[in-house]
Amino acid sequence: MRWRRLGAVCVALFTLTVQSLAVSFVLFPKAERLESPNGRFEVRDAGRPGAAGDFVGAFHSLWIVDLTNGNSRKLCDYMGVAAVEWSGNDFLLVTEYVGKKTSRAFAFPIVGSQDVLLIDESTVEKAVTPELRETLRGNDHVFVEASRLENSIFYFRTWGYGSHDKNGFRWSCQYAFVEEKLRCDAKR
Repeated sequence: MRWRRLGAVCVALFTLTVQSLAVSFVLFPKAERLESPNGRFEVRDAGRPGAAGDFVGAFHSLWIVDLTNGNSRKLCDYMGVAAVEWSGNDFLLVTEYVGKKTSRAFAFPIVGSQDVLLIDESTVEKAVTPELRETLRGNDHVFVEASRLENSIFYFRTWGYGSHDKNGFRWSCQYAFVEEKLRCDAKR
């Protein structure tokens, strides 16, 4: 009995430690709002009203609102689900799940003149070696998911499965903003 309690406490502590280290992406449209760490900005979801015959409720938009002055701008439209997380106060990371077969990742600068970074399957395909390209072309489920942004490096995962990789593939990737260089390391 005592060992069971000790084991349960160890499992609980391990779970809490892992959860505290994980990046906590928030799923939109369910979340509706996500405030920046400094409280200055807020990401909001806005459903687009549809006309008769449209997919009502399926299309949404993410907006950024400056809470100090009320100014807002649209970040992107999305369909389905978007996983959103702040990277400090300067960037917003978004993974848009386009459907059951693919996703793409964005890094939105909140202030400044930097361009939005979009990484999708075709972006990765152009940047990797020819043997890794075959992996992307031979699988019909390919996902690109934002992970984190640190020191001007955007970290993301590329994974998937299909006829080329029935058991799946998983890559750790990164995009260096300064060098404008994308790199992926295959993990089998």
